[in-house]
Amino acid sequence: MEVLYSFTVASFFMALSPGPDNIFVLSNSLYNGKKAGIFTVLGLVTGCLFHTTLVAFGISEFIRFDDNIFYIIKLFGSSYMFFLALKVFNSSISFDVKKIKKEKKSNVNNFLTGVFMNILNPKVYFFFFSFFPAFLFLEPFELSFVYQFYVLGALFMSTTLIVFLLIVFFSSTISKYLVEFKLFHIFMKWIQILIFISIGFVILFSV
Repeated sequence: MEVLYSFTVASFFMALSPGPDNIFVLSNSLYNGKKAGIFTVLGLVTGCLFHTTLVAFGISEFIRFDDNIFYIIKLFGSSYMFFLALKVFNSSISFDVKKIKKEKKSNVNNFLTGVFMNILNPKVYFFFFSFFPAFLFLEPFELSFVYQFYVLGALFMSTTLIVFLLIVFFSSTISKYLVEFKLFHIFMKWIQILIFISIGFVILFSV
C-alpha cells in the first residue's frame, strides 16, 4: 500500500538522520566492538515496542471518543516536526564520538542499556505520538486503529533495526567522516532538517 510504503521510507530516513540513539550505537560499536553495538541496537528496537503500545492504546482511545481529535493530533504532529527542524537548525553541527569513554559491558547489559535508554526518553513517545497517526492506512471498521499502530510499529522497528545494524557494521568508515570532515557535518545537519520538514508536510497535507 502507498501509505505503508511512504511510512517505511520516512522511517528509514528518520533512523538514518543523526540523533542520540544512532550516535550512541556508533560510539558503543567503535569502543566496545560490533557485538556490543548489535545488542545495543536490539535493546533500542525492543524499547520501541513499549512506545508503540502506549501510542496504540492511548491515541486509539482519544479517536474513539471524537474523530476531530484525530485531526488535531495530526496538526500537532506536523507542528512538532517543524519544531524539530528549527531545533536542528539552531544546534551545533558537531557529532563528536571521541568524548564517549570506553565502558566494557556484558551483552545483557548492552541490551538493557538500549531498552532503558529508549523507554525512559519521553521524547521518543512524543515522536511516536506525532508521527504515527498520519499513516493510519485503513478505516477502523476494516482494521482497528490498535492493530494498525502495531503494524506501523513493526515496520518502524524493522527499518530502524536494519539502519542501526548497518551503522554497527560500517562504524569504522562512518566515524572517520563524522570526526574529520566539517562539510560532512553540515551536509548531515541539512539532511536532517529536510527530513523533518518533509515529514511535517506529509502529516499536514494528509489531514
